[in-house]
Amino acid sequence: MVIYLKLSLSRNNYFMKCRIVLFVFALSARILLAQPGVYPPHWWAGMKNEFLQLMIYMPDIGKDKPAVSMNYPGVKISQVHYVENQNYLFIDLIVSAKAQPGSFIIKINKSNPVSINFTLKPRRTGNGIQYAQGVTSADLVYLIMPDRFSNGDPSNDRIPGMRDQSLNRDSIFLRHGGDLQGVINHLDYLNDLGVTALWMTPVFENDMPNRTEHGYAITNHYRVEPRLGGDDMYKKVSYELHRRGMKLIQDAVYNHVGLYHFTVRDKPMRDWLNEWPAYTNTTYKDQTLFDPHAAPSDRKRMTDGWFTPFMPDLNQRNPFVANYLIQHSIYSVEEFGVDGFRVDTYFYNDLEFMNRCNAALLNEYPKLSIFGETWVHGVLNQAYFVRNKLNVPFKSNLPGTTDFQSLFYGIQPALNEKFGWTEGVNRLYQTATNDFVYEDPLKLVIFLDNHDLSRFYSVVGEDLRKIKVAFSWLLTWRGTPQMYYGSEILMKGFANPDGWVRLDFPGGWPDDKVNKFINEGRTPEEQEVFNLVRTLANYRKKSSALTSGKLMHYLPKDGLYVYFRYDEKQTVMCIMNTSESKKKINPFDYAERTSGFQTAYDILSGKTYDLSKEMLVEPMQMLVLELKP
Repeated sequence: MVIYLKLSLSRNNYFMKCRIVLFVFALSARILLAQPGVYPPHWWAGMKNEFLQLMIYMPDIGKDKPAVSMNYPGVKISQVHYVENQNYLFIDLIVSAKAQPGSFIIKINKSNPVSINFTLKPRRTGNGIQYAQGVTSADLVYLIMPDRFSNGDPSNDRIPGMRDQSLNRDSIFLRHGGDLQGVINHLDYLNDLGVTALWMTPVFENDMPNRTEHGYAITNHYRVEPRLGGDDMYKKVSYELHRRGMKLIQDAVYNHVGLYHFTVRDKPMRDWLNEWPAYTNTTYKDQTLFDPHAAPSDRKRMTDGWFTPFMPDLNQRNPFVANYLIQHSIYSVEEFGVDGFRVDTYFYNDLEFMNRCNAALLNEYPKLSIFGETWVHGVLNQAYFVRNKLNVPFKSNLPGTTDFQSLFYGIQPALNEKFGWTEGVNRLYQTATNDFVYEDPLKLVIFLDNHDLSRFYSVVGEDLRKIKVAFSWLLTWRGTPQMYYGSEILMKGFANPDGWVRLDFPGGWPDDKVNKFINEGRTPEEQEVFNLVRTLANYRKKSSALTSGKLMHYLPKDGLYVYFRYDEKQTVMCIMNTSESKKKINPFDYAERTSGFQTAYDILSGKTYDLSKEMLVEPMQMLVLELKP
């Protein structure tokens, strides 16, 4: 029995809506248990951390506190937890280094005994294909929302029994049918473009009544969304990426789950979620977490308030919740060959939990990369949540973060504001000067747009010159560059609402009138930008200066900004003219970096400049020059 009430979205009825829906869930859970099983469903022998906590979810499995036993060499039960909800049982296992791959029976001695077959698999060998290798500043990350990228298997567009049966490409909020096979079909396109790492919005089950296209309301962590192709297809994506020398980034959502997650419909214990007497939304104000003057109530509402009424906030201070989330991430690396994690809504999580989670992952996989979404305003705000040089009580161990500062207070005003003492490209310069607060600025992920933001081409007024400068900056600046699907073919749209920036990639569906995946389907302007991205991205792959070199920049002058990426092997000179007039460049003005070089090779045009002479830079143009002796 499943009961669903459609309620309005007005703020005034949040409390009533949440109470009614949760009551209905509790009622229906007593009648029909949702998704019984063992979580995680299997594990691996030879893990560094010997601790493993199983969550058993079955009708009355914990009733009368049954004895639990097993017999397998190298594996023992250290503790059994009987929790408030008798439909759950938590079993702590110690899987020693001596344990070999194989299966064993866990016996739960009830009046009607239950036997659970549990398997320890051999760990991934890779078969010559690396995984858990991490994503670094040498990579170019490409972000895809699978439902909107390409439909490679129309047979999974609708799955019987799932709550959302919508399929309408004319709606920006309904499902469109894109899937993982569609992604695989275009990996060669991405590889040719110069992409080295793929980040997809969450791929795990979102069995919600609506808005299931984005993936951020997970309802089962151990089931890949069947409308995307399921577990086997996700494994195939990983394999196809790795055999091309590309990497897989998984979008991790720790802060919340979907309202229809089985641990919400039938909670294991009263404090599984952060709940309030009346519905309480997060304030979205990160400042309260480090503000020395903040009221404790504001801080609590920030961390424990719900992201939306349909995304319950997980109580990560509960050790069972923490174990469940951390083990799922480790499971993902072993099961699917993940190379790195992007952590959604990073600062809404309990920060001590995030430190524990990051440490557990990096202990098991030292090369794994982790970067968090920190949509904040201010360099200090951003630095607080990542490894930094600040003298503050809380020390984050997050290696990298999304660099919203270089976007909002850097490249956007650089291209859209007139030059001034603190305006225009001076703001990009100022943002870079604050890199001293970070432990490693190269681990910051820089970008022009994403699935939540207005398309950059629209932000710059569909000015072809500006988007070309923007991409030239993205692929030469310090940090790890990330681009959003379709930006290379000038997809546009403003994020009000967000569906307008999540449109389908033209050519991803068999009945599309145009196909932008091929040269013939692009307009001259689209092809011009595509070629720029492709040229710089592929050059960047072999450029030690751009992937790991130092940054030196000079004070902007009248809209002109010059910076260098360099190391012992190579020097690349970047000249950004953000003004509406031609600018002359005298290479001797930058002698600290140009000395010893005779010529400069233009990566994009192929032209060679004589460094003993002045150069002319056109209005709103950026030159990327490799200096030669």
